[in-house]
Amino acid sequence: MAGLGYRELAEDLRRRIDAGEFTTTGKLPPIDDLMRHYSAARQTVRSAVGVLADDGLVVPVRRAGTLIRKRTQVRIPLSRYGQVLAPGGPRGPWEAATAAQGIDGDMRFIRVDRVQAPADLAALLHLQEGEELVYRLRHALIRPDDVVQVQHAWYPAALAEAAGLDGNGKITGGVYGALVAAGHRPTVANETVTARMPTEEEASQLRIGGRIWVLALERLTLDADGQPLEVLRAVAPADRLQLSYDNLALDGP
Repeated sequence: MAGLGYRELAEDLRRRIDAGEFTTTGKLPPIDDLMRHYSAARQTVRSAVGVLADDGLVVPVRRAGTLIRKRTQVRIPLSRYGQVLAPGGPRGPWEAATAAQGIDGDMRFIRVDRVQAPADLAALLHLQEGEELVYRLRHALIRPDDVVQVQHAWYPAALAEAAGLDGNGKITGGVYGALVAAGHRPTVANETVTARMPTEEEASQLRIGGRIWVLALERLTLDADGQPLEVLRAVAPADRLQLSYDNLALDGP
């Protein structure tokens, strides 16, 4: 294969990736090995790998090599919320939606903090700026460690305490079930979805790079009286997550 240009080299690597040739290691061979295999200059190989990274097939990770990017797609229907309102269930919305597709999904707790409400969150939650919130960071993933979505959620402190959302650890059955058990039934969910380039931190968490956009979702959950219960902001690679707003009523109340 001597004399290949970087684009031809990239196409051959793409073919080998799609054929599952690197499944065992989960990453491309080292640059030096690729140089020998293709009889190519270092810069030619680097440029070819850069093309694959821009197209979302691989992601270079410092000290780990060039990883083959996982690209399993997940469809998330709006109806996922209504399926998990009963408290005490074994699955939250993400886990229920992935299980329905035969995917081994998990909602992984990362951390919980108490923070003061900035102006934008205070307005959404009908609070005063500076009031105490409980913040929870979660990763929606495919086991064992394929992070598909990063979720940031905020709750009024008193509400979080009543629903047990202020402690460390995963909320089995999901946050909505915990809110119902505490007497606060989620009734309305308003979602706004935009697309943008990821921040450096988001790209690292999602293991994406190059030209891969993310879907940025903001959801405000209210009870029957219009009282805000949760603000959730989540990001996911746009080429992996399909948000489906199914069975929407079009005739109004």
